[in-house]
Amino acid sequence: MEILVTEVTATKKLESLGINLPDASNPLAKYTNFVIVNGLKFASGKGPTGNPKGKLGKDFSTEEGYEYARETGIEILAVLKQALGTLDKVRRVVKIQGFVNAVPEFEEHHKVLNGCSELMLEVFGDRGNHARSVLGAVSVRDNLPIIIDSIFEIEE
Repeated sequence: MEILVTEVTATKKLESLGINLPDASNPLAKYTNFVIVNGLKFASGKGPTGNPKGKLGKDFSTEEGYEYARETGIEILAVLKQALGTLDKVRRVVKIQGFVNAVPEFEEHHKVLNGCSELMLEVFGDRGNHARSVLGAVSVRDNLPIIIDSIFEIEE
């Protein structure tokens, strides 16, 4: 007897998570939201919706930072959908890089970026497992709590 294994698409997974992607935000300076080269999609740095302002360890807790990273992940997915028409063309999340706007004493950058990393795993399953780096920043544009850029392998 043959067992049929079906993969849940990213689109269906978003639906089951109750996530409705917003329209991708437009760049605020002289750059594009994404560039596609040789099957890789590079997304420009994105921040959380609503333009919260402040630093982790002063204005926001690690838990709030986690939620901001998750919101930023949703914005990244919106850019992916804008670029590809569907998230189902994503073969793999390759890399996530976070810049956490934090006070010098803050030490939980990795826990903040988990908000985005865990979202990618929820949406893409094993294909969402990625390399990543996270850095503390003295300041970021618009005093956002976090900015994340990303790289995806896609079907062309």
